[in-house]
Amino acid sequence: MSALVAAGIPSPSQGVWYLGPIPLRAYGIIIAAGMIVGVWWTARRYRDRGGNPDTLYDVALWAIPLGVVGARIYHVVTSPEAYFGPGGDPMLAFQIWRGGLGIWGGVAFGALGAFIAVKRAGVRFGPIADSLAPGLLVAQAIGRWGNWFNQELFGAPTTLPWGLQIDAAHMPAGYPAGTLFHPTFLYECLWNLAAAALIVWLDRRHRFAGGQVFGLYLMAYTAGRSWIEMLRIDDAHRVLGLRLNVWTSVLVFALGALVFVIAGRLKRPTRVIADDIKESENKREDDAQSADDGGESGASTEDLGESTANAAHASEDDATN
Repeated sequence: MSALVAAGIPSPSQGVWYLGPIPLRAYGIIIAAGMIVGVWWTARRYRDRGGNPDTLYDVALWAIPLGVVGARIYHVVTSPEAYFGPGGDPMLAFQIWRGGLGIWGGVAFGALGAFIAVKRAGVRFGPIADSLAPGLLVAQAIGRWGNWFNQELFGAPTTLPWGLQIDAAHMPAGYPAGTLFHPTFLYECLWNLAAAALIVWLDRRHRFAGGQVFGLYLMAYTAGRSWIEMLRIDDAHRVLGLRLNVWTSVLVFALGALVFVIAGRLKRPTRVIADDIKESENKREDDAQSADDGGESGASTEDLGESTANAAHASEDDATN
Protein backbone atom coordinates (compact mmCIF):
# COMPACT_ATOMS: atom_id res chain seq x y z
CA MET A 1 0.00 0.00 0.00
CA SER A 2 2.84 2.44 0.72
CA ALA A 3 4.10 1.98 -2.84
CA LEU A 4 0.63 2.81 -4.16
CA VAL A 5 0.42 5.92 -2.01
CA ALA A 6 3.82 7.05 -3.26
CA ALA A 7 2.57 6.62 -6.85
CA GLY A 8 -0.75 8.38 -6.24
CA ILE A 9 -1.69 12.00 -6.81
CA PRO A 10 -1.23 13.94 -3.55
CA SER A 11 -3.95 16.26 -2.33
CA PRO A 12 -3.05 19.82 -1.28
CA SER A 13 -2.19 20.18 2.37
CA GLN A 14 -3.74 23.64 2.45
CA GLY A 15 -6.64 25.32 0.67
CA VAL A 16 -6.77 28.66 2.52
CA TRP A 17 -4.15 31.36 2.91
CA TYR A 18 -4.48 34.56 4.91
CA LEU A 19 -3.60 38.06 3.80
CA GLY A 20 -3.78 39.62 7.23
CA PRO A 21 -7.34 38.96 8.42
CA ILE A 22 -8.56 38.25 4.85
CA PRO A 23 -8.84 34.55 3.89
CA LEU A 24 -7.80 33.66 0.35
CA ARG A 25 -9.55 30.42 -0.51
CA ALA A 26 -8.25 28.28 -3.35
CA TYR A 27 -11.75 27.16 -4.31
CA GLY A 28 -12.96 30.71 -4.91
CA ILE A 29 -9.76 31.76 -6.66
CA ILE A 30 -9.96 28.83 -9.07
CA ILE A 31 -13.65 29.37 -9.82
CA ALA A 32 -12.93 33.05 -10.52
CA ALA A 33 -9.99 32.14 -12.75
CA GLY A 34 -12.21 29.80 -14.75
CA MET A 35 -14.79 32.54 -15.21
CA ILE A 36 -12.17 35.04 -16.38
CA VAL A 37 -10.69 32.64 -18.94
CA GLY A 38 -14.14 31.61 -20.15
CA VAL A 39 -15.36 35.19 -20.61
CA TRP A 40 -12.11 36.23 -22.31
CA TRP A 41 -12.22 33.41 -24.85
CA THR A 42 -15.95 33.82 -25.44
CA ALA A 43 -15.46 37.53 -26.17
CA ARG A 44 -12.75 36.70 -28.71
CA ARG A 45 -14.93 34.11 -30.41
CA TYR A 46 -17.88 36.52 -30.49
CA ARG A 47 -15.66 39.18 -32.05
CA ASP A 48 -14.52 36.68 -34.70
CA ARG A 49 -18.19 36.06 -35.46
CA GLY A 50 -18.65 39.75 -36.19
CA GLY A 51 -20.04 40.76 -32.80
CA ASN A 52 -19.04 43.53 -30.43
CA PRO A 53 -17.01 42.13 -27.49
CA ASP A 54 -18.43 44.83 -25.24
CA THR A 55 -21.85 43.27 -25.73
CA LEU A 56 -20.47 39.97 -24.49
CA TYR A 57 -19.06 41.61 -21.36
CA ASP A 58 -22.48 43.12 -20.69
CA VAL A 59 -24.00 39.66 -21.02
CA ALA A 60 -21.41 38.26 -18.58
CA LEU A 61 -22.41 40.85 -15.97
CA TRP A 62 -25.87 39.29 -15.98
CA ALA A 63 -25.01 35.64 -16.60
CA ILE A 64 -22.20 35.09 -14.07
CA PRO A 65 -23.90 36.33 -10.87
CA LEU A 66 -27.15 34.55 -11.72
CA GLY A 67 -25.18 31.46 -12.72
CA VAL A 68 -23.40 31.30 -9.35
CA VAL A 69 -26.69 31.74 -7.49
CA GLY A 70 -28.35 29.06 -9.60
CA ALA A 71 -25.45 26.65 -9.14
CA ARG A 72 -25.62 27.02 -5.38
CA ILE A 73 -29.40 26.63 -5.29
CA TYR A 74 -29.19 23.45 -7.37
CA HIS A 75 -26.57 21.98 -5.05
CA VAL A 76 -28.54 22.80 -1.89
CA VAL A 77 -31.81 21.48 -3.32
CA THR A 78 -30.31 18.23 -4.59
CA SER A 79 -28.09 17.64 -1.53
CA PRO A 80 -30.12 19.10 1.35
CA GLU A 81 -29.00 16.78 4.15
CA ALA A 82 -26.03 18.90 5.25
CA TYR A 83 -28.26 21.97 5.46
CA PHE A 84 -31.73 20.80 6.47
CA GLY A 85 -31.28 17.16 7.55
CA PRO A 86 -30.66 15.81 11.06
CA GLY A 87 -27.80 17.79 12.56
CA GLY A 88 -27.67 20.05 9.51
CA ASP A 89 -27.06 23.78 9.58
CA PRO A 90 -29.11 25.94 7.17
CA MET A 91 -26.52 28.72 7.41
CA LEU A 92 -24.00 26.48 5.67
CA ALA A 93 -26.01 26.98 2.49
CA PHE A 94 -24.56 30.50 2.28
CA GLN A 95 -20.94 29.36 2.79
CA ILE A 96 -20.21 28.84 -0.87
CA TRP A 97 -16.45 28.73 -0.30
CA ARG A 98 -16.83 25.29 1.27
CA GLY A 99 -17.71 23.96 -2.16
CA GLY A 100 -20.97 22.87 -3.67
CA LEU A 101 -21.90 24.36 -7.04
CA GLY A 102 -24.26 22.37 -9.27
CA ILE A 103 -23.40 22.95 -12.91
CA TRP A 104 -26.98 22.47 -14.10
CA GLY A 105 -28.29 25.25 -11.90
CA GLY A 106 -25.43 27.42 -13.09
CA VAL A 107 -26.19 26.78 -16.76
CA ALA A 108 -29.94 27.32 -16.30
CA PHE A 109 -29.70 30.55 -14.30
CA GLY A 110 -26.74 31.76 -16.35
CA ALA A 111 -28.74 31.22 -19.54
CA LEU A 112 -31.59 33.21 -17.99
CA GLY A 113 -29.21 36.06 -17.19
CA ALA A 114 -27.75 35.91 -20.70
CA PHE A 115 -31.24 35.94 -22.22
CA ILE A 116 -32.15 39.06 -20.24
CA ALA A 117 -28.94 40.79 -21.31
CA VAL A 118 -29.39 39.77 -24.94
CA LYS A 119 -32.90 41.19 -25.03
CA ARG A 120 -31.68 44.42 -23.47
CA ALA A 121 -28.88 44.69 -26.03
CA GLY A 122 -31.09 43.81 -29.00
CA VAL A 123 -28.85 41.02 -30.32
CA ARG A 124 -29.47 37.36 -31.16
CA PHE A 125 -28.84 34.67 -28.57
CA GLY A 126 -27.48 32.04 -30.99
CA PRO A 127 -24.11 33.63 -31.86
CA ILE A 128 -23.43 34.34 -28.18
CA ALA A 129 -24.30 30.78 -27.12
CA ASP A 130 -22.14 29.32 -29.89
CA SER A 131 -19.26 31.61 -28.92
CA LEU A 132 -19.61 30.46 -25.31
CA ALA A 133 -19.56 26.68 -25.88
CA PRO A 134 -15.81 25.87 -25.75
CA GLY A 135 -15.06 28.66 -23.28
CA LEU A 136 -17.61 27.25 -20.85
CA LEU A 137 -15.98 23.83 -21.07
CA VAL A 138 -12.57 25.32 -20.31
CA ALA A 139 -14.03 27.30 -17.39
CA GLN A 140 -15.52 24.08 -16.00
CA ALA A 141 -12.22 22.27 -16.51
CA ILE A 142 -10.39 24.91 -14.48
CA GLY A 143 -13.09 25.03 -11.83
CA ARG A 144 -12.81 21.29 -11.13
CA TRP A 145 -9.41 21.88 -9.54
CA GLY A 146 -11.28 23.60 -6.71
CA ASN A 147 -12.57 20.13 -5.78
CA TRP A 148 -8.97 18.95 -5.59
CA PHE A 149 -8.08 21.66 -3.07
CA ASN A 150 -11.21 20.88 -1.04
CA GLN A 151 -10.56 17.11 -1.25
CA GLU A 152 -14.16 16.44 -2.27
CA LEU A 153 -16.26 14.71 -4.91
CA PHE A 154 -13.68 12.02 -5.66
CA GLY A 155 -14.50 8.58 -6.98
CA ALA A 156 -14.43 5.02 -5.71
CA PRO A 157 -11.24 3.35 -4.41
CA THR A 158 -8.71 2.36 -7.04
CA THR A 159 -5.29 0.73 -7.29
CA LEU A 160 -4.37 2.70 -10.41
CA PRO A 161 -1.10 4.63 -10.16
CA TRP A 162 -2.91 7.93 -10.61
CA GLY A 163 -5.22 7.33 -7.68
CA LEU A 164 -5.90 10.34 -5.48
CA GLN A 165 -4.51 10.53 -1.95
CA ILE A 166 -6.93 11.84 0.69
CA ASP A 167 -5.80 12.96 4.13
CA ALA A 168 -7.30 11.69 7.39
CA ALA A 169 -9.51 14.76 7.85
CA HIS A 170 -11.31 14.13 4.54
CA MET A 171 -11.15 10.33 4.40
CA PRO A 172 -14.67 8.82 4.05
CA ALA A 173 -15.81 6.60 6.87
CA GLY A 174 -15.04 2.93 6.45
CA TYR A 175 -11.89 3.27 4.37
CA PRO A 176 -8.42 2.58 5.79
CA ALA A 177 -5.67 5.19 5.75
CA GLY A 178 -3.73 5.16 2.51
CA THR A 179 -6.69 4.25 0.30
CA LEU A 180 -6.46 5.81 -3.16
CA PHE A 181 -9.54 7.10 -4.99
CA HIS A 182 -10.43 7.89 -8.59
CA PRO A 183 -9.51 11.57 -9.23
CA THR A 184 -12.82 12.47 -10.84
CA PHE A 185 -11.87 16.15 -10.86
CA LEU A 186 -8.97 15.27 -13.17
CA TYR A 187 -11.09 13.02 -15.38
CA GLU A 188 -13.63 15.79 -15.91
CA CYS A 189 -10.95 18.40 -16.46
CA LEU A 190 -9.32 16.35 -19.21
CA TRP A 191 -12.67 15.40 -20.74
CA ASN A 192 -13.78 19.04 -20.87
CA LEU A 193 -10.53 20.21 -22.46
CA ALA A 194 -10.77 17.47 -25.08
CA ALA A 195 -14.42 18.34 -25.73
CA ALA A 196 -13.55 22.03 -26.11
CA ALA A 197 -10.83 21.18 -28.64
CA LEU A 198 -13.25 18.93 -30.54
CA ILE A 199 -15.93 21.63 -30.70
CA VAL A 200 -13.44 24.23 -31.97
CA TRP A 201 -12.22 21.78 -34.63
CA LEU A 202 -15.76 20.93 -35.76
CA ASP A 203 -16.76 24.59 -35.74
CA ARG A 204 -13.92 25.40 -38.12
CA ARG A 205 -14.61 22.51 -40.49
CA HIS A 206 -18.41 22.79 -40.71
CA ARG A 207 -20.83 25.63 -41.31
CA PHE A 208 -23.18 25.11 -38.40
CA ALA A 209 -26.41 27.03 -37.98
CA GLY A 210 -26.85 29.35 -35.03
CA GLY A 211 -27.32 27.37 -31.81
CA GLN A 212 -25.90 24.09 -33.10
CA VAL A 213 -22.47 24.61 -31.54
CA PHE A 214 -24.09 25.11 -28.14
CA GLY A 215 -26.05 21.92 -28.73
CA LEU A 216 -22.72 20.17 -29.27
CA TYR A 217 -21.54 21.52 -25.93
CA LEU A 218 -24.56 20.08 -24.13
CA MET A 219 -24.00 16.66 -25.69
CA ALA A 220 -20.22 16.61 -25.29
CA TYR A 221 -20.23 17.65 -21.65
CA THR A 222 -23.00 15.32 -20.54
CA ALA A 223 -21.50 12.34 -22.38
CA GLY A 224 -18.51 12.62 -20.06
CA ARG A 225 -20.31 13.79 -16.95
CA SER A 226 -22.60 10.74 -16.92
CA TRP A 227 -19.83 8.11 -16.59
CA ILE A 228 -17.68 10.28 -14.33
CA GLU A 229 -20.67 10.85 -12.05
CA MET A 230 -21.12 7.09 -11.68
CA LEU A 231 -17.60 6.80 -10.25
CA ARG A 232 -18.31 9.14 -7.34
CA ILE A 233 -19.06 7.85 -3.85
CA ASP A 234 -20.28 11.02 -2.10
CA ASP A 235 -23.86 11.01 -0.86
CA ALA A 236 -26.44 11.69 -3.57
CA HIS A 237 -30.09 11.08 -4.26
CA ARG A 238 -30.71 8.05 -6.46
CA VAL A 239 -33.52 7.31 -8.87
CA LEU A 240 -33.88 3.71 -10.08
CA GLY A 241 -30.43 2.96 -8.75
CA LEU A 242 -28.65 5.82 -10.54
CA ARG A 243 -27.46 9.10 -9.08
CA LEU A 244 -29.72 12.07 -9.80
CA ASN A 245 -27.01 13.86 -11.77
CA VAL A 246 -26.67 10.86 -14.07
CA TRP A 247 -30.34 11.16 -15.02
CA THR A 248 -29.92 14.90 -15.38
CA SER A 249 -27.00 14.31 -17.75
CA VAL A 250 -29.11 11.94 -19.84
CA LEU A 251 -31.94 14.48 -20.08
CA VAL A 252 -29.60 17.36 -20.92
CA PHE A 253 -27.88 15.22 -23.58
CA ALA A 254 -31.29 14.63 -25.17
CA LEU A 255 -31.99 18.37 -24.92
CA GLY A 256 -28.68 19.11 -26.63
CA ALA A 257 -29.53 16.74 -29.46
CA LEU A 258 -32.93 18.41 -29.83
CA VAL A 259 -31.32 21.87 -29.89
CA PHE A 260 -28.86 20.70 -32.54
CA VAL A 261 -31.63 19.32 -34.79
CA ILE A 262 -34.04 22.25 -34.39
CA ALA A 263 -31.28 24.84 -34.89
CA GLY A 264 -30.20 23.00 -38.02
CA ARG A 265 -33.72 23.18 -39.44
CA LEU A 266 -34.12 26.86 -38.58
CA LYS A 267 -30.80 27.59 -40.37
CA ARG A 268 -30.21 30.89 -38.64
CA PRO A 269 -26.64 32.17 -39.05
CA THR A 270 -24.16 31.60 -36.25
CA ARG A 271 -22.37 34.80 -37.23
CA VAL A 272 -23.50 38.31 -36.37
CA ILE A 273 -24.98 39.77 -39.54
CA ALA A 274 -25.56 43.38 -40.58
CA ASP A 275 -29.21 43.29 -39.50
CA ASP A 276 -28.14 42.24 -35.98
CA ILE A 277 -25.70 45.13 -35.74
CA LYS A 278 -28.30 47.59 -37.03
CA GLU A 279 -30.90 46.28 -34.57
CA SER A 280 -28.44 46.57 -31.69
CA GLU A 281 -27.52 50.12 -32.68
CA ASN A 282 -31.20 51.05 -32.99
CA LYS A 283 -31.81 49.58 -29.55
CA ARG A 284 -29.04 51.69 -28.04
CA GLU A 285 -30.29 54.80 -29.86
CA ASP A 286 -33.82 54.17 -28.59
CA ASP A 287 -32.51 53.78 -25.03
CA ALA A 288 -30.50 56.97 -25.36
CA GLN A 289 -33.49 58.78 -26.85
CA SER A 290 -35.70 57.58 -24.01
CA ALA A 291 -33.20 58.95 -21.51
CA ASP A 292 -33.06 62.26 -23.38
CA ASP A 293 -36.84 62.42 -23.58
CA GLY A 294 -36.98 61.84 -19.84
CA GLY A 295 -34.61 64.73 -19.26
CA GLU A 296 -36.50 66.98 -21.67
CA SER A 297 -39.77 66.00 -20.04
CA GLY A 298 -38.37 67.03 -16.68
CA ALA A 299 -37.17 70.30 -18.13
CA SER A 300 -40.54 70.91 -19.79
CA THR A 301 -42.27 70.30 -16.50
CA GLU A 302 -40.04 72.86 -14.82
CA ASP A 303 -40.70 75.35 -17.64
CA LEU A 304 -44.41 74.73 -17.33
CA GLY A 305 -44.21 75.34 -13.60
CA GLU A 306 -42.35 78.60 -14.11
CA SER A 307 -44.84 79.72 -16.77
CA THR A 308 -47.76 78.95 -14.51
CA ALA A 309 -46.16 80.85 -11.64
CA ASN A 310 -45.45 83.83 -13.88
CA ALA A 311 -49.02 83.81 -15.18
CA ALA A 312 -50.38 83.69 -11.68
CA HIS A 313 -48.11 86.55 -10.63
CA ALA A 314 -49.24 88.59 -13.62
CA SER A 315 -52.88 87.96 -12.76
CA GLU A 316 -52.27 89.21 -9.24
CA ASP A 317 -50.66 92.35 -10.62
CA ASP A 318 -53.60 92.94 -12.92
CA ALA A 319 -56.00 92.45 -10.07
CA THR A 320 -54.03 94.96 -7.95
CA ASN A 321 -53.98 97.47 -10.74
